[in-house]
Amino acid sequence: MRWRDRYGIRRLRGPKIAKFDREATDADIEALIAFARSRRGVEFYVEPETFATDTTAVAVADDGEWTRRRVGSPAVIHKVARDLALPVYDVQLTGYPQRMRAYNERRRREDGGL
Repeated sequence: MRWRDRYGIRRLRGPKIAKFDREATDADIEALIAFARSRRGVEFYVEPETFATDTTAVAVADDGEWTRRRVGSPAVIHKVARDLALPVYDVQLTGYPQRMRAYNERRRREDGGL
């Protein structure tokens, strides 16, 4: 079965692909959408492509819980965010929200400081 480009990942990404990483897939985008629909106050933060990693987006809920997935290009997550009526930010300009750091710290304490 041929891979379908339901979210425009290939079309919006352009010719550039990270060298060591796998490409974003519909499943990556669907995971971000499922996260956003199952939590309150979700915002997306776009992380730039690097030599080793495709463009990614971090979805952060109002309690700081988060998930990261490949998106192929910023245009893809901007389209998803627009469709869901959620904000999207460039992490290089805004940084990560404090609630995400607080969530990570709570998890470290709960896991015994690991």
